Amino acid sequence: MSKSSSPDVVCFGEMLIDFVPDVAGVSLAESSGFLKAPGGAPANVACAVTKLGGSSAFIGKFGDDEFGHLLVDVLKTNGVNTEGVCFDKDARTALAFVTLKKDGQREFMFYRNPSADMMLRESELNMDLIKQAKIFHYGSISLITEPCRSAHMAAMKAAREAGALLSYDPNVRLPLWPSAEACREGIMSIWTNAGVIKVSDEEVEFLTQGDPSDEKNVFSLWFDGLKLLLVTDGEKGCRYFTKNFKGAVKGYSVKTVDTTGAGDAFIGSFLSAAAEDYLIVLNSESRLREALRMANACGALCTTKKGAIPGLPDKAAGRKLMFDTSLHNIASDFARAF
Repeated sequence: MSKSSSPDVVCFGEMLIDFVPDVAGVSLAESSGFLKAPGGAPANVACAVTKLGGSSAFIGKFGDDEFGHLLVDVLKTNGVNTEGVCFDKDARTALAFVTLKKDGQREFMFYRNPSADMMLRESELNMDLIKQAKIFHYGSISLITEPCRSAHMAAMKAAREAGALLSYDPNVRLPLWPSAEACREGIMSIWTNAGVIKVSDEEVEFLTQGDPSDEKNVFSLWFDGLKLLLVTDGEKGCRYFTKNFKGAVKGYSVKTVDTTGAGDAFIGSFLSAAAEDYLIVLNSESRLREALRMANACGALCTTKKGAIPGLPDKAAGRKLMFDTSLHNIASDFARAF
């Protein structure tokens, strides 16, 4: 693989099949039928990057089964480099049943006992691909069990030594961990390796055991060497913290259908902008805010369709939402003035 064709963003971790009830607002037990949708946060991020015109690769393991091959085809169809993918003859591709209950909360039930993604070994890593990344992005689910945890640590080390920016979105999934305490400890065990960390307000609350709107609690997650901490606040937008500046960027109002993948669309959009020149994006507040406005727009747009990957927007859709919102705000200000 030539340096020129190497992907800018390499995503490491799990990709699975989400089974979503064909009727909204019911519990998994009440659902009479399910639709299958590709899922898994690191894979969603890889697809978000390519949808926005960037280049990405996915590194992970699948069962050598119908679902595994279907998922790799989804990656290829979305323009994601799959040279880091491998198959397991003995373990199945992971499945998750996901529903959005009437109160808007998601309910997860996972089938991975163990699934193929958990069986990825260090010896199976495509190190060339990892070393060519400008940005290496990962979550925390790959930390839960061996051998995948050791593969994750080795991949992270190789990327960092090759000069990549490390990007971490912990993506708390409590049903997969032995306990809430094990989840917190697992997530924090690699916390200080990353250059960019993205957490939701709910994850700030989980990790700090405190109010996520209180900046003291957010700052307790900061460490020397972190370049950027992003906190997503749902439809309100996001907050950003760097060594030199901090602030908030407003979100966008849309008709939400399904929140699955909104955070992945957000971070995928941000990383595709950062990959162009992350030193500028991380050091210029105006450039950072510009990237985050687009990230907020992409996160919002992703919620207007069912399923994470089908809902990922392109740049034109993101720009249109930003433009339409600006126009609407100008009109509202004008109306108020008169």
